[in-house]
This record gives sequence, C-alpha cells and structure tokens, in this order.
Amino acid sequence: MTTTTLAALVPLLPFLGALGGLAVGRAAPGFVRPLAILPTLTAAVLAVLVAVRQGGGRAIDAATQLTPTGSVPIDLALHLDGFAVLVAVLVTVVATCVQLYSTAYLRDDARYPSYAALVSLFTAAMLLVVYSGDLMVLLVGWEIMGICSYFLVGHYWETPEARAASLKAFLVTKLGDVPFLIGLFALAADTGSFRITKILAAVANGGPEHPTLIALLLLAGVAGKSAQFPLHTWLPDAMAGPTPVSALIHAATMVAAGIYFVARLLPVFAASGAALVVLAVMAAVTMVGSGLAALAQDDIKRVLAYSTIGQLGYMSGALAVGDRGAAVFHLISHGAFKAVLFLAAGVVIHAAGTNSLAAMSRMSGLARRIPDAYWTMTVALLALAAIPPFAGFFSKEAVLVAAEHTALGDRTVAPAAAGWTILIAGLLAAVLTASYAVRLWLLAFRGRGAEVPDHGKQPLAMTSVLWILAVPTIGFGLTAGLLGDWFDGHALTPSLTTAVLATGVTLVGGLVTYGAWRHTTALAARTPIGAVAAHPGAEPALVEAEAMTSHTAAYGTIADAPDPADPGRLLLGPLHRHAVTGFHLDALYTALFVRPVRAAARLVRFLDREVVDTYVNGTGAVTRLLGTAVRRAQTGNVQTYVSALLAGSLALAIAAVVFANVNAGS
Repeated sequence: MTTTTLAALVPLLPFLGALGGLAVGRAAPGFVRPLAILPTLTAAVLAVLVAVRQGGGRAIDAATQLTPTGSVPIDLALHLDGFAVLVAVLVTVVATCVQLYSTAYLRDDARYPSYAALVSLFTAAMLLVVYSGDLMVLLVGWEIMGICSYFLVGHYWETPEARAASLKAFLVTKLGDVPFLIGLFALAADTGSFRITKILAAVANGGPEHPTLIALLLLAGVAGKSAQFPLHTWLPDAMAGPTPVSALIHAATMVAAGIYFVARLLPVFAASGAALVVLAVMAAVTMVGSGLAALAQDDIKRVLAYSTIGQLGYMSGALAVGDRGAAVFHLISHGAFKAVLFLAAGVVIHAAGTNSLAAMSRMSGLARRIPDAYWTMTVALLALAAIPPFAGFFSKEAVLVAAEHTALGDRTVAPAAAGWTILIAGLLAAVLTASYAVRLWLLAFRGRGAEVPDHGKQPLAMTSVLWILAVPTIGFGLTAGLLGDWFDGHALTPSLTTAVLATGVTLVGGLVTYGAWRHTTALAARTPIGAVAAHPGAEPALVEAEAMTSHTAAYGTIADAPDPADPGRLLLGPLHRHAVTGFHLDALYTALFVRPVRAAARLVRFLDREVVDTYVNGTGAVTRLLGTAVRRAQTGNVQTYVSALLAGSLALAIAAVVFANVNAGS
C-alpha cells in the first residue's frame, strides 16, 4: 500500500467511526466504545507508519481535481512533509488516549454515543487540516472543527455555563473566520490556485500583490481559532465542557490548527514585515496577559486554559520571527504535556469533588489518593515551566533562540523589532508560567485540612493514558538534535545564553511563588471551603458538572474565590481583580459590540412591528372597509341600481356643463 493511500486512510477511519457510532449508538450501544477507540487507534498506527515512510525527507504530494470551478480549481490534495506527518501522529495519539479515557470518565452518560462520534469527527477534521494540500479542503476541516467544538463544549447543556460557553466559542471563532475566508479568496485570486505548493511557488516568484492585506485577514482567523489576543476570550469559558474534550481541544485539535496553518503558509506572511510585527505584538500581549490571568484563576481547568493561550503565544512568536520549525516543535511538545495536564486534572476533580483550588488547599492527602495523576501532573507541570530535561524546556528554548537570532540580526526573515518583542515577552512569560505552575501544584497537592473523601481507585482507562502521554512529555525534547530533517533542517538545540537566562528566571518565578505560599498558608483557616460537591460513587463527569455548578453558587463566578490564602492574590496585588476577569475584555466587548448589536436588534424589531406591520395591517384594514362598503351596495334591488345609475348620469352631466362653462369663460 502506498504512502499516499495510507495517509488518506488516516482521516477517513475516524470519520467512518463517527458515522458508525451515530448509526448504531442507540440500537447497539455495545458497539459504541469499539467504534470510538479502534478506528482512531488504527489511524494512529497508520500515522506513525506514514511518518516513518516520509522520514523527514522530500515532501510527498498527490492530488486529483475535486471539482472544476471555471477559474481557480479545487483539488483533493495531500501534502506530506515533516511537519504534517509529525503533527498527525500527535493528533491521533492524543485522540486515542482521549477516547480511551472517556470510556471511564463518561461511563454512565446517556449521551456518550453522540459524544464519542463527535470526538471522532473532530479528530478526522483536524487530520484533514493537517494532511490537506488544498486550502479549500483545509477550510472544510477547519469549519467542521468549529461545529464539533460547539456541540462538545456544550455537552453539559443543562448547565448555563456550558450553554453560554459553547455559543461564545462558536461566535468568536466565526468572527475570525469571516476575514479568514476573504483572505483565502484574495490569496487564491492573487496566486491563481488554492494548492499550497503552487501558492508557495507564486510567493517565491514575487507574489502575491497585496501580501500585508492578505496576511492580516488570515491572521484574524488564526487569532480566533488559536485563541490569540484579542479573540482568545472563548477558550477559558470553554472549560465548561467535559475534561477529555478540553484535553483534545488544547493538545491536538482546534487551537493547534491556526498555528499549523501559519506554519504551512509562513512564506506568505514573511512577504510582509508589517504582518510579522503585528503577529509578534499579538503573541507578546497573549503570552504576558494570559500568564497574569492564569495566576489569578481559582478553577484548575481555567488555569490550564490560560496556560494554553500563553503557550500558543510562544508558537505564534516563533512564527513571527520566521522559524516554523521551532513553532511546530513546541506545538508537538505542548500537545503531549498539556494532554497530561488536562486528563490528570479530570482525575483530580473527581477525587477532590471540586474544581476549586481554594477548596483543594483545605484538603489533605490528595496526592496519596491519586498517585498516578499526582506524579504525571508533576512531570507535566515541570515541562510546562520549561525545566530541563523535560520536553517543554527544549521546545521553548527553540522559540527563544529563534527570537534571539532575529533580534541580533543573525536571521533576516523577520524585522529585528519582532525578535526583541518575542524575546522580552518570552522571558516575562517564563517567570509567570513557573509562578502559576507552582501555585497550581501547591494548592492542589499540598493542602492542609480535612482528609480528601475516598473515591476508591481511579479507573485504569483514566490512569493508563496519563503514563502513555508522560513518555513524550519526559523524552520528546531529548530528540531535538535528531529531528532537524523533520523541521526544515534547522537546529533545535538550546543555546547557552537563552538556556541559562530562561531557566534562571523560571526558578525565580517558582521560588517567589513558593515563598508567597508559605506566607499565606497561615490564613487558610479563615475562609471556608465553599465549593465542594463530592460524590464518591458518581462517575467523574457528573462530579465535574456538579463542581462547576457549586463553584458558581458558592463564589458567584467560575473564575474566582475570595481566598486570602491564595499566593496569586498576594503576588498580583491590586492587579488581581483585573487579572481574574481576563482584564475585563468580555465587559469591553459587551459594551462595544454586544450591547450595540442588541440595541440595533431591538430597533429593527420595533420598526418591523410598529412601522412596517402598521402599514401592512393598515392596507389590509382599508381593503376590508372598501369591501364592506361595496358589499352593502350590492342589495339585489333593480330599482336601487337604476336610481344610482340615473343619479350618476345626472352628476356627470352637471359636471360636464360646469367644465364647459369654465372653459368658455377662460
């Protein structure tokens, strides 16, 4: 079987699994779990085989015309380079782990068949984006992911948080997709093709004619899909969905799609220095702002959500300085350890009966109850904080090295201003990342107070995948020196300067947070736990849904808790109340966009009901009155008709005489 045939089967198998799951979900529920796991697992094996065959060598292309358009053709095309095959392995491995984890996490959920089918469809859509060599086909996968995220984030649709989050995610990403679609058409019109290889060839020959405009339009879609400032606000709220969905979205699909898209078309963006500077500023604001927000969150999943936004900022920063190898390297590394973090967070929430870090800090013994989640989450947090020798250290260093080379003029793909912006913001973000990672670990696993309720041993399906994903979290970075051929031939090894500097500021951030925690632990007894909904016998998904509801009921918001023992509150000081709300961006957008749109809608409704309907109803009323008058004249009496005829004739005669005299006098 050829490599291209194997590659075509990789997205096709999860798609068929989704169709099969939807078809037999109610009639034969025993087949739902095999149809969820086996096609995705087989796709993972085939993706690894495709990666081995491609071997980091020359890209493999295959295409057939999908439909004639009369102008720019649309092709069903595959483009298999080192980036594509490695990202496909990440997507399929994480998706398989998520499907396996979900069999235990949602074991008694009545909507599990549709959930599993949507996860499979989500996976197939991302794989279509990864392997596609045609932008219009890529757009199909791009939009399918959007609708899948809407349904999966809203899985707990009984809760108002899930309903609002799914709608917000859909609308914000669609807001970015509108200029994105315009940018795709403009790019195809300028280059004469939707094929990625032909577009890149046109760019190499001096096209397109409007690179800045096209790049900025495309960046709007990327900002929405990959949760970059200013369209990042949907991602923290999307934590209202099931934890396995959060792991899938954050680690391997959806948010990775925008970064991957820019990496695929980086020469298009590099044709405009202004676009790269805009991307660099966007990435810098995203990195620093998300780090501050993460340090203020009380919901453990929202901390991880803001950390994802920040790590995506690192990837955008690597692209802004023209190094797509570093960006995709960090994308893959981040996908591994972020999947561990979210899946372990699901175990933590189940064991503690709450998603509140303030509540967990008043519990003891959580690490002993869930040793698998404790150790794997510890390793993943070390990788997130970029502590050597874990994967996050090597991939984040690759980003900082690229920024350093651009800032010092050793690389000329991007302006030096972009390099300095990313380098400085990256170091600041490193301090913040270490700080919120240490805060999460201390509050979750070093709490003091009542013993954690005993939920029994966690299901093997949930704990085994943590160790599977912990392997690349620990070891993937060590392969940096061997993967140059897969990443455009660029070296991904750290430099001494950035390694010492970044590790130094990371340790400072961690130690300062530890000191703040030691100072604030004395205040822990002053505030009651509040948001706890522990049910030792319930399935994890039910515990999570009730934990979200109880958190909002106890504290008034899903994001914050009035906890004086929180070291983040001490470190941020007056900035805390702003950071916990994401710096009021939602309120700003409500004032600038939501309220005016609602006011315009009310005006349109008023005009429709009170003006347009008045005219329409008035016309009908006049017609009815005329009909009534005419109907009354139809009496059936011949004498009445003759009398009316004579009266009319007499009136016409008088009128004729009057007009004749008037005309004669004039």
